[in-house]
Amino acid sequence: MAGGRFKSSTRDIPEVTSVPRHIAVIMDGNGRWARKRLMPRVAGHSRGVEALRAVIRGCIERGVEYLTVFAFSSENWRRPADEVSFLMQLFLKSLQKEVARLHENGIRFRVIGDLSRFDAQLVSIIREAESLTAANTRFHLTVAANYGGRWDILTAMSRLMARYPERRDGFSEDELAAELSMPYAPEPDLFIRTGGEKRISNFLLWQLAYTELYFTDTLWPDFDAAALDEAIRSYHGRERRFGRTSEQLKAAVEAEGPNA
Repeated sequence: MAGGRFKSSTRDIPEVTSVPRHIAVIMDGNGRWARKRLMPRVAGHSRGVEALRAVIRGCIERGVEYLTVFAFSSENWRRPADEVSFLMQLFLKSLQKEVARLHENGIRFRVIGDLSRFDAQLVSIIREAESLTAANTRFHLTVAANYGGRWDILTAMSRLMARYPERRDGFSEDELAAELSMPYAPEPDLFIRTGGEKRISNFLLWQLAYTELYFTDTLWPDFDAAALDEAIRSYHGRERRFGRTSEQLKAAVEAEGPNA
């Protein structure tokens, strides 16, 4: 997207690969998973961390390059204070426990979102983890925390207006995309939401313009390698036209030939 490194799905036709290059996930259903087992909601969040670890491994094994997960939205502050506090502590402890393992496995770690409301210790750990893994290229893990799609777009535009106050004629799509939270990644090919809800909940509003959407009733703590494979199979069945007709798509595939 930014600087021509990745193609914009609304301006160009991105490369379509057999395995989604970038998967975005809303990890929903932790609380319901715990409630079904007569456990406190926080137990579901703890189990959800284990599921994330398994999905990261599954993505790497299947050739996915980028995984972006929605850990905490800007609207999640509306949840009960004790649950929010637990989530913050879980994030901190998980980072402290996992960052060395991420680095050893060649995984680059980033956090996107407004970190101004987070505890200073948590912000420090996040920045240290990002710095430690900055040179890694095997796999890219992005965690969206206190993130909102509208916040992302508004923040990007504010930065552009502050940098170029004389630009009364506006800005190009490339210029805006370069200021968003994820100029380092291609647009997601596949979006997964677990837990049965069928909405994107203010997640990556700009980036999901032509992403294939997949919704499953599986609760996040139960989302495993088999569930990931099912989502990827669904992706394989989609016709990714990017505004073209089916006939145009067929002609383009035939023109590329069998070895494309």
